Amino acid sequence: MGETVEYAQTRYQPPAGAATLLLIRHGASQPARADAPFPLVNGQGDPELAPEGRQQAEQVCARLAGERIDAIYVTPLRRTHQSAAPLALALGVEPSVEDDLREVHLGEWEGGAFRRMVAENVPEAQRMWAEERWDAIPGAESNESLAARVRAALDRIAAKHAGARVAVFTHGGIIAQALALASGSRPMAFLGADNASISELVVLDGNWAVRRYNDTGHLDAPAGSALT
Repeated sequence: MGETVEYAQTRYQPPAGAATLLLIRHGASQPARADAPFPLVNGQGDPELAPEGRQQAEQVCARLAGERIDAIYVTPLRRTHQSAAPLALALGVEPSVEDDLREVHLGEWEGGAFRRMVAENVPEAQRMWAEERWDAIPGAESNESLAARVRAALDRIAAKHAGARVAVFTHGGIIAQALALASGSRPMAFLGADNASISELVVLDGNWAVRRYNDTGHLDAPAGSALT
């Protein structure tokens, strides 16, 4: 009889040439106020990080600084720049700006109005949740437009950084769309990633795999632990 051949289970390893994209939601931004709308950049609200958001950014960047990171991306909105800044400083890496990973355009609910309308549960908000469509909001971006730009942006980054690990500081709506595309889920199934959370995609030749969602271990860990 021949030798017994065994096939052990092993830990996952990305396929050769695949890009690992760490999708990091920015830290908590300033509260919205009806009497003080957020400034707009190309028609989109552009609040700064709140004090707790800056602390969250320090925590997630401290965690990532201990890992292999080959490139950093941010969006045109300053809350992503501010969130990525501690990691960029620690690694000596200049972030690249990817315009197509900016947050969902919220039409007439930009400048902070979205938070108020959702909190008040107005009819358009009810329709948005029921239909899982952003364009239930007057003047907002369609799901189709959002999906197209998110797929194009992440495929571009993956192609440029084959075999690399990339930190992408972006927004909750973008993370939800990316994971919906990767998993074939409902459009808003992954909406709700926490501020400063990490989600993970592995991308190779246009094929996307979800490896992680809403990892907040660095926020939950006690002070002085290995994660902080």
